[in-house]
Amino acid sequence: MSEIMRPMSFEQLLNWTLTEYKENGTVFGERHPYHADSKFNRTIFGRDLETPIGPAAGPNTQLTQNIIAAYYTGSRFFELKTVQVMDGDELAACINRPCIKADDECYNCEWSTELFVPQAMEEYIKAWFLLKVISKEFGLGSMDGFQFNISVGYDLAGIKSEKVDTFLNTMQHAQDSEIFKHCKAYLLEHVDLFEKVTAEDIESISGDICNSVTISTLHGCLRKKLRRSQCI
Repeated sequence: MSEIMRPMSFEQLLNWTLTEYKENGTVFGERHPYHADSKFNRTIFGRDLETPIGPAAGPNTQLTQNIIAAYYTGSRFFELKTVQVMDGDELAACINRPCIKADDECYNCEWSTELFVPQAMEEYIKAWFLLKVISKEFGLGSMDGFQFNISVGYDLAGIKSEKVDTFLNTMQHAQDSEIFKHCKAYLLEHVDLFEKVTAEDIESISGDICNSVTISTLHGCLRKKLRRSQCI
């Protein structure tokens, strides 16, 4: 099992996804794509949702490629891995791993994302862009058929910290962040990689990523519509 999680660049993730799909018909090893049927569409938090299922905060929403694999197989509501004021090396140092038995390679972590909070934010924004383009390129569903849900913890002081507050603000309105600008620019510069996705599609990708939040504690969580008064 890998001890340290190392995020891949947006360029590498895009190339890997498109190349594997073209050569093998798979995405990060997943062989059974889910093609959404609009007759099952519903609305939650004022946004469209193609299926009411998806991964809860955990290792499967820790890294971009895990989110992509989950989407490819039918997930449409993603509770992103929890972030908190304790992150990165500090968090990793206090966790005994692995805490589950695994007979093969896996990612395993406890509490919050073991990435630094800005790294986690970048992972989620990269995933946001990649799901947008593969949804149309691979015919999996609408570019607006999925949702991301923020998960933060574990106490009010931590949520009010500058680090977590910046994360919350950026995930609500990411268009001015460097990673958002980078992903959008790279896609526009390489629109020739796609057969179905157009420059207009890429330009239409919204920076308003999350409008809901899960407040995570050590004893449970409560999901509410995201408003500043409910986050701080």
